[in-house]
Amino acid sequence: MAISLESISRSSGIKAPRIVLHGPAGVGKTTFGSSAPNPIFIQTEDGLGKLEVDAFPFTQTFQDVLDALNILHTSEHNYQTVVLDSLDHLEPLLWKHLCNHYVGPKGERYESIEDFGFGKGYMLALDLWRQLLSALFDLRNDRGMAFILIAHSEIKRFESPMTDSYDRYQIKLHKRASDLVQESVDCVMFADYKTVIEKEEGGFNKVKTRGISTGQRYLYTEARPSFIAKNRYGLPPELPMSWQTFSDALTQPVSQK
Repeated sequence: MAISLESISRSSGIKAPRIVLHGPAGVGKTTFGSSAPNPIFIQTEDGLGKLEVDAFPFTQTFQDVLDALNILHTSEHNYQTVVLDSLDHLEPLLWKHLCNHYVGPKGERYESIEDFGFGKGYMLALDLWRQLLSALFDLRNDRGMAFILIAHSEIKRFESPMTDSYDRYQIKLHKRASDLVQESVDCVMFADYKTVIEKEEGGFNKVKTRGISTGQRYLYTEARPSFIAKNRYGLPPELPMSWQTFSDALTQPVSQK
């Protein structure tokens, strides 16, 4: 394609959002996804509980997930959001798919992702992650569908090059996969309960501190030392955890954000 000034175009505004939502178990991630416009769930874990939503049959393989995305791309339907629940339960299926289908240069076969050695299996797995993301992007670009990728969080040590190391909530995926997914979406939001810190005298001039949950659930949209997050929309750093609140903030004029 020839590049010229005539080839420049102006962005047409906000497209259907590409979202990763991570947080501890039970905080309401699946409920958030169920409140998105006309959602359809692809389940890799049994997390719907009593929620009444449309969902594909429980997926047993990575290919099942790709097939579900392909059906949404090629069939007529009114769904506006695809919710994949969850990424960390999908990852073992993806690794198993790699082991079942990859044949080494000398005909080698592998039983486990670790059998590849020297991290090679995790590098090869990135091609499957890209295949998944490409299918999701096709839904967004061709069908105007948003997608929400739900994941659990885990606390891991972060080795900062600028400060001492510290613990933070991260997406419960292999680091290479997590980095790729984060780079590919518009929002990485961390969901958690709002916590306040109380201080009290402990005697002998000591002060005790303790965290107290308010019971309120929030979405955090910007990275902090304690968790991974990002957004490309200029959202407030924290929002009450509801789709309506998120949608209102997303569509608010830039001058009012």
